[in-house]
Amino acid sequence: MRTATHQSTQGLSTPQSRVLILLAVSVFINYIDRANLSIAAPMLKDELGLSASHLGVLLASFFCTYAIFQLLSGWLVDRFDVSLVMAAGFLLWSIATTATGLAHGFGVLLGVRLILGVGESVAYPSYSKILARHFSENQRGFANSLIAAGLLIGPGFGMFVGGTLMARFGWRTFFVVLGLISLIWLWPWLKFRPREQGVALAPIKAHSIFEILKLRTAWGTCSGLFCANYLNYFLITWLPFYLVRERHFSMDKMAKIAGAAYLSAAAFGTLCGWLSDRWIDAGGTPTRVRKTFTSVGMVCSAIFLMVCVVATPALSIAMLILAVVSLSMCTSNLWAITQTLGGPQTAGRWTGVQNFVGNLAGVVAPALTGLVLERTGQFFWPFAITAAVCLLGAMSWIFVVGSVQPVVWPSQSPEISPSGEPPRPVFST
Repeated sequence: MRTATHQSTQGLSTPQSRVLILLAVSVFINYIDRANLSIAAPMLKDELGLSASHLGVLLASFFCTYAIFQLLSGWLVDRFDVSLVMAAGFLLWSIATTATGLAHGFGVLLGVRLILGVGESVAYPSYSKILARHFSENQRGFANSLIAAGLLIGPGFGMFVGGTLMARFGWRTFFVVLGLISLIWLWPWLKFRPREQGVALAPIKAHSIFEILKLRTAWGTCSGLFCANYLNYFLITWLPFYLVRERHFSMDKMAKIAGAAYLSAAAFGTLCGWLSDRWIDAGGTPTRVRKTFTSVGMVCSAIFLMVCVVATPALSIAMLILAVVSLSMCTSNLWAITQTLGGPQTAGRWTGVQNFVGNLAGVVAPALTGLVLERTGQFFWPFAITAAVCLLGAMSWIFVVGSVQPVVWPSQSPEISPSGEPPRPVFST
């Protein structure tokens, strides 16, 4: 397989394509697993007699361990074979999904969701490490957009197919079957996973978390991700409940609306990733290209959210779809920024730090929404808060994140080239 270089404008090689498809499938499964509980929320609320605030705590619990373990996962993927770390995490979260369908009682479900967060915490540090090490700058927009497409198709598929199947067969059966079927992914991953060849990893210095936290740009990527995730997790955790209880749609109609929104966003986000790479090929700087997509996407999401919550039911559906589609503009490019800044040697830890801060939104958004909803009895203020957070996110990408180019560290390793990129390993064939 050819070695990826920054100047390469060729398409993806066969080994690159295999790995990228498997990563996209893994995040697709990842987001079905984490969104399933929100799809089952109306049934869970009735079965367990939960209040809105207790439901919010249950929905937020996953993100407590998911966020905290990002720091450990970022260290693991920079220290050990990233492909094996990814496989171990995938195995753990698939088992947790299966166990969810077998659990009875609030306390047991809470514990299983916490374990799910531990398993899924390896995903994004692994994605960033692999893409930064095996894909060039003008390949990362498309590569990240395919992973982001999996992120968006997962909830869409879960809400459309999962909502329909849960309505007919119950939520427990869906969790058990999905968790067991997901394990099939491990076979092709262990066969085609990227293996480091032709370069020793030990001499490549991975900079510490404290070095990363000294950078203003790092805080900009962290706050930008927090704001994007606030919107994403607000939608994943409360959208089914909003459509069923506030807009009075049936479970089947809710599934169709949510599925259409996320599938549209996946297609548009992939197009945005491809366009961003072509823009860079045509001479656009990564700074201008990546920041344009991230900031414009967040601003548009804020506008469409506010129109959605005050519009008629028919118009609100269109606005909701546009809000999710706008989010895909941001998600298609935001991790490409991190991978460029951190470079192959530090992408795992930087992603771990960024995902730790960013996924605190998964704790805040569901719980705060439940609290505000319980106090006000309406969804206007949760939507308004989310829109404001989106605008703050746009400002972070524009004004806090600096130039999108490899960071020059105070103690730059001699193995690292002036461009910030070490010699790239190749995939095994």
